[in-house]
This record gives sequence, structure tokens and C-alpha cells, in this order.
Amino acid sequence: MRILFLNGYFYPENIAYTHLEQDLLKSIVEDGHTVDVICPTPSRGIDEETKIKYSSILEENLYNGKVKVHRFPLGAEKASTLKRFIRYFICDFKTYFIAKKYKADIVFAVSTPPIQGLLAGKVAKKIGAKFVYNLQDIFPDSLITTGLSGKKSLAWKIGRKIEDATYNGAEKIIVISESMKRNIMQKGVSEKKIVVVSNWIDTNSVKPVAKEDNRLYDEFAIPHDKFLVVYAGNFGAAQGADVVLRAAELLKDNEDIRFVIFGGGAEFEDAQKKAKELPNVIINPLLPPERVSEVYSLGDIALITCKKGVGGSGMPSKTWSIMACNTPIIASFDTDSELAEILKMSGAGTSVCPGDEKALAEKILSVKNDNKECKAREYVCKYASADVCPKKYVEVLKYSCKQEGNV
Repeated sequence: MRILFLNGYFYPENIAYTHLEQDLLKSIVEDGHTVDVICPTPSRGIDEETKIKYSSILEENLYNGKVKVHRFPLGAEKASTLKRFIRYFICDFKTYFIAKKYKADIVFAVSTPPIQGLLAGKVAKKIGAKFVYNLQDIFPDSLITTGLSGKKSLAWKIGRKIEDATYNGAEKIIVISESMKRNIMQKGVSEKKIVVVSNWIDTNSVKPVAKEDNRLYDEFAIPHDKFLVVYAGNFGAAQGADVVLRAAELLKDNEDIRFVIFGGGAEFEDAQKKAKELPNVIINPLLPPERVSEVYSLGDIALITCKKGVGGSGMPSKTWSIMACNTPIIASFDTDSELAEILKMSGAGTSVCPGDEKALAEKILSVKNDNKECKAREYVCKYASADVCPKKYVEVLKYSCKQEGNV
């Protein structure tokens, strides 16, 4: 089976999907298939030295030549939303004219950037291949949840047409949660076309770190004798993470509790200023991904947050990392979301209404006093590990390839 990956981003770029794609490529190759990757030269989440190095590497063989990477020059992504969308269109335009010259049985694409799926469907039709779409983020719903647009806007209407065309062109759509499945079924997508496969983590590398072995205590002067509440993530429009500091303020007189925050994002600077006024908060910038086990093993509790109404559009990938470290979760998150269902079903934690700092503070105290054993890691190893989920993707690709006489 020959598979053509169309990517807006690819290793060594550092985005949330990077480690998932590397695991997927490994599984595809181990199953005996080959992959061509078409992508721009890397610019996101890398240092200047790496950027310069890869600017001249337009062809690269990986996995003993089973994966061939074909890069084309493209300027770096800008902060401006308009400039970012212009770059998306240029990227897709270049990708199409390169990709239509390839032969493949399957064209595979992820939903970031948002018009990539439409492009992949057109490429698949042009070269006589099947298109398999991986829905990581629902566009244009994301325009609403981030506050960039409204449902009556022109951007929303155009986005819905792109969304429908993308789904119609796909042989199979892999979604990462049951709530995503329900969302696109309500938009007319047949259930037979949808496969739910959770995102995953490498449970061999993300695992509990004993307190006596955790270097973060000394690095950031974190007390060993306190009940630690950890939040790691962005402060921005969709995250609703400001509720963490409001809950910390309510609990500032409780000498037994400390909030440990590793943050980033557009509103992080404001969060740092507020945190300086709170004696029970330790706040620092986000740490590299390779230290995730140390970060989440710190916590007696780990927090996940979202702005009200955002939680139904996806499953936070950090959930699995926290659970793999066997740390209980309190989610300030939509209580009808996939996350809330999984926390309840797995016994890994609980949820409160998003933005409600009083409910969050009360739940922290409740969990602190409860001291119940957590078995979250068992659930992750069974349902969301790198040993399980990539193989499900491979089965979907193989099934799609066999439809209507594909080789």
C-alpha cells in the first residue's frame, strides 16, 4: 500500500500532533507499507539553527527509505490571523501541484491547517486514490469557540461549505472522540464513514516519577510537604485557565495547598502578574515536552480547563499524559463533554462547570480530604497508548485501500 501524506507541518516542527504522526509512520512501515510526505520547509516550534539546517533539506529518507519526505520552500507562519490564512492558501496551492504528480493508493491528511482536508480530497480524486481524513479539530466550529467569528458571519458560511466538501470527499473520517462523531453526524455525515480512535501517548516514556526522583522540586523550590495542584498549559481565549488563579485566591489561606503552574499563551503575562499577588502560587513558563512526566507526577491533583462551550469540540491531549502519570484530574470543563464522560468512566477524576472558581476550589478540598486510590494509568495503557491506537489507524487505511478495487 502506497500512502501520500499531505502536511502543513512535519517533523522537526513541534506541534501537538508531531509525536502522534511519528508513531503512526512507524506503525505503517512496520506493517509493510510506504509513505511519501509532502510538506513545507519547517518553521514552527523550532530554533533558528534547526530552521537554517532544514531550509536546504528538500528531500529526506526516513525509516530505511520507507518514508520519503518532499519539502518545498515556504515563509514562516506569522502571528496575524489574516497572514496565517494567506500562508495556508499558498501552502495548499503548492502542495496540490506537487502532489498531483504522485501515485498512491491512499491520500491521508489531518485537519490542521483547516483547509488541508479539502485539498487532500481534490488530490485523491485527481490521482485516483482514496482519501482518509483525520479530524483533530472541527473547523469552522473552532472559529466560534475561540471567538474569532459568529455563526452568521461570511467566514462561518464559507467554513461550513469547506467542511461539507471535505467530509463528502473522504472514504473514512477518523475522529478522536465520540463527541466529535456526534457533531459531524448532526451535519449529515454517515456513521458508516466515521471511525473513533483516541489520540495516544507513549506510556513507556510518560509514566509516574517518584517524588524523591522528581528534579522539579529543587529546580523551582517546590515544597515537598504541601498538597500540590498542577496546571500546565496555555492561558488564552479558549482555555479558560484564569479560573485556576481565581480558585487559588479562594484557597490562599489554606496553608496545606500550593498551586504549581507551568504556562504560556497570549494571556500568560497577565497570569504571572496576578500570581505574584498570591502566596500559594508558584508559576513558571511551560517546560519542554520531554519533561511532561515530571510535571504531572508533581501533582496530587492536575487541572484541565476550558472556556464554557468549548469542551464539546474535542478531547484535550494532556488528559492522557496526566492519566499516564497516575495523577487524579479535576476538570473545569463542560460537564457534558467527552472528557467528563471519560473521567467518570475510568475513575480518573471528576469535573465541575467551567469558569466556576468556587466549585473548583470546593472540589480541590474534597479530593484532598478523600485520598482515594487512582487507577488512571491502567485505562490509558488499555485504550490510549502508542502500542494500541496507531495500529487502528493502519487498519482503517488498509480497509479504505481495498474499497472498489484499490490494490
